[in-house]
Amino acid sequence: MSVPQYMDKRNHPLPDVPYHRDLSADEKALTEKQKGSWKELSNEEKVALYHIKFCQTYAEMNRPSNEWKTVLGVTFMFLGFTGLILAWQRYYVMPDKPHTLSDEWKAKQLKRMLDMRMNPVEGLATQWDYDKNEWKK
Repeated sequence: MSVPQYMDKRNHPLPDVPYHRDLSADEKALTEKQKGSWKELSNEEKVALYHIKFCQTYAEMNRPSNEWKTVLGVTFMFLGFTGLILAWQRYYVMPDKPHTLSDEWKAKQLKRMLDMRMNPVEGLATQWDYDKNEWKK
């Protein structure tokens, strides 16, 4: 990075070197003409002089790009691919749910916990009425 380079950046609007280093004969004549009065230059010549020094105007650098569409598209493609991998894993790799997660098993487990009177001080057994065989109200 010791060699000066041309870069169009918003945070560094004045580059180290001009955009065109090797000038054509017309551009050389135009740079000689700029040393005189600028009132004699036409608007087209002023724009041509500007584009010798700079590639883009500051307004062109600030122009919104369509890069967000690419970023959003790649993000959605990544999420879709990830979803396909997860669906494949659920279908082919992961085992079936264990039988202990069924409602029937959970009911039997709750009945066993109540029969064993688990946590009679502060737990589940404190909310069960053993005389009436129903939950306390």
